[in-house]
Amino acid sequence: MLYSGKSPDSSHLLRSAQYLQKELPVRIAHRIKEFRQLPFIVGCNPTILSVHEMYIRAFNMVTEFPPIEDINADIRYTNILRQLLDEHRDVVTMLAEGFKESRRYIEDESIVKYFLDRTLTSRLGIRIMCENHLGLHDEKANFVGIINVNFQPKKLIEKRADFARKLCEHKYSKVPNVKLNGHFNSTFPYIVQPVDYILGELLKNAMRATVENHLDSQHLPDITVTISNNDTDFIIRISDRGGGIPHNISKKIWQYHFTTSGQNADERVAGGIFDSVMNPMFSGPAAGPMHGFGFGLPVSKAYAEYLGGSLTVESMQGIGTDVYLRLRHIDGKKESFRI
Repeated sequence: MLYSGKSPDSSHLLRSAQYLQKELPVRIAHRIKEFRQLPFIVGCNPTILSVHEMYIRAFNMVTEFPPIEDINADIRYTNILRQLLDEHRDVVTMLAEGFKESRRYIEDESIVKYFLDRTLTSRLGIRIMCENHLGLHDEKANFVGIINVNFQPKKLIEKRADFARKLCEHKYSKVPNVKLNGHFNSTFPYIVQPVDYILGELLKNAMRATVENHLDSQHLPDITVTISNNDTDFIIRISDRGGGIPHNISKKIWQYHFTTSGQNADERVAGGIFDSVMNPMFSGPAAGPMHGFGFGLPVSKAYAEYLGGSLTVESMQGIGTDVYLRLRHIDGKKESFRI
């Protein structure tokens, strides 16, 4: 995608649209097939069934579109893609709710993990391809399609840390500082959206652990984020002093729907954002949960691995946790990943 090039006659837009017209029906069809292979009682869950029907509708829309042979057809096709991206924006939340409702009917957890890993990473790939095509039309400065050619990890970390701080302040009325070190000035091409999601989840986890482990302390220990960049990949380490992950749950953190939300009996932790966000009347400044669905870590890990990288955790029980996000560069100098 980075080196696809821009042509003065807009033929690059036609090539991109024609590729999507061939590729999207195949990918969507695979998702529909796997929805139909779910256990019957799970597939009949109203929320999961709604997502299944959304994929069927998307398949019909992209397959019924006539061959794209000129720019006018490309513009119409692009409008359909915008519509579908908007309609599917809440799919992750809907799947989280649907599988949570169906959980008591599922005996084999591997079924859930297999389906969600494949469905959510496929969704990521489809969105990257579609948003890349839309980006080719929009022609934003420093972007080639969806790729930010001057991606700066430091700026994204600061942005996500600021958002997580607002959530944390709203819930706990206290917030740890986030300190950055390492390769501050690193700049390279990358796809921002999945990194944005992963960093948001990791920083929320680190802040929550830090606050809940120091409820009686006047001073909260800092969260330290380290950036490392080399010719092959870049690494972001998030280190907290939130007490670490207990031995008895350390192997469960990658399971969908596993959450420690509600396990702390302290009334200063109960309620808060997650309870409020379930209330449609909630309109506070941070309308998003600090925790609760148990999707953040497994989805982040699936995304990182789909992008040819990894997400690993090293915990020192009684002290804190280090999380390592490692992602391959996409500049073509080394082997990368296929969307």
